[in-house]
Amino acid sequence: MEKLHALCGRPPVEIRLWDGASVGPSTEKGAIEIRDRSALFRLLRQPEVAFGDLYSSGRLTVHGDLTQVLYLLMDAMGRRAGDTPRLLRWLWKDRGPRGSNEAAARGNIQHHYDLGNDFYSLWLDRAAMQYTCAYFESPDHTLEQAQLAKLEHVCRKLRLEPGQTVIEAGCGWGGLARYMARQYGVRVRAYNISREQLAFAREKAQEEGLQDRVEYIEDDYRNISGRCDRFVSVGMLEHVGPRNYRALAQVMRRSLHPEGLGLIHTIGRNRPAPLNGWTQKRIFPGAYVPSVAELMQLFEEGPFSVLDVENLRLHYARTLDHWLARFRAHRTEVVHRYDEAFARAWELYLAASSATFRSSGLQLFQVVFAPAGNNTLPNDRRDLYCQPAAPKDA
Repeated sequence: MEKLHALCGRPPVEIRLWDGASVGPSTEKGAIEIRDRSALFRLLRQPEVAFGDLYSSGRLTVHGDLTQVLYLLMDAMGRRAGDTPRLLRWLWKDRGPRGSNEAAARGNIQHHYDLGNDFYSLWLDRAAMQYTCAYFESPDHTLEQAQLAKLEHVCRKLRLEPGQTVIEAGCGWGGLARYMARQYGVRVRAYNISREQLAFAREKAQEEGLQDRVEYIEDDYRNISGRCDRFVSVGMLEHVGPRNYRALAQVMRRSLHPEGLGLIHTIGRNRPAPLNGWTQKRIFPGAYVPSVAELMQLFEEGPFSVLDVENLRLHYARTLDHWLARFRAHRTEVVHRYDEAFARAWELYLAASSATFRSSGLQLFQVVFAPAGNNTLPNDRRDLYCQPAAPKDA
């Protein structure tokens, strides 16, 4: 038990066993309870995957605030990561993928995003169904205000003007495309390979009378065609992988006019590492989040000039806290629709993601870029902050 606690970096939480034995401080901060001997052996053999599976099945429980306990655990493990014995580092190494071909990408997207629009609508914002980091200009903003502020923040960075053409790679439920068309008078072609999301997006565009300005296309980003003034991708790069950055760079290069602008919004890291093994296997198959250096490879392949990099890490932690609160408010419905193990898995995923952003294990990068020869660039960033991005009411 003492060795287990040491391998975890001696977090300020108690670790309990099924027989009453425990290690670590007994405080109000929380405790992790391992409920049977086999669960302990699984946890020691493959901790990243086993923790999530055991929590989902109820064989491992967390006492106290789930997000806070996970944060304390991740923070402690992050500080002692370099001290893990070499043999254990090899045994525990996550050998996740660094990119998927088109067929595999479709399967990965269906696994996660085609769970059903009704499921996501339970806990995402009601304003635009955004499953990406919100932008909290004020801590008391609602999720709806913060998500609309994110859309506005992206549009300002792109310097959109009426009549421009925009290509969006990976459009989710289509909220950004509709916002750009409605608020800025641009024409958008948005690509996605999730049929559930596209059905929702097309229906909403029809309801809002935007079908003549927004076209939702069911196709992979590698097949994007045509030219545009602006290129944007919010929350898709995580599904691309470094092996495919050259292909994406080629798409961006052939799409953007010489005086165009682009923006990539993606989860990232401070240094290269694979995605958590359990998240990779159970929640986001095929996903990879890049370090800053890996992300820059995408723009070097262009070649593109990087104009601006902003990190919204703590904004994503707050976004996840809102999602988790809404998920818990509808937990009974989730259990009825799926089952208890599914609900526990998603509760863990949302809480662990919030904890990882807070412990700086994950970052959120927004990168503005342009073709290397573009000299029609803004002199400053004043226009981004001349007035609040969030609407007063949402």
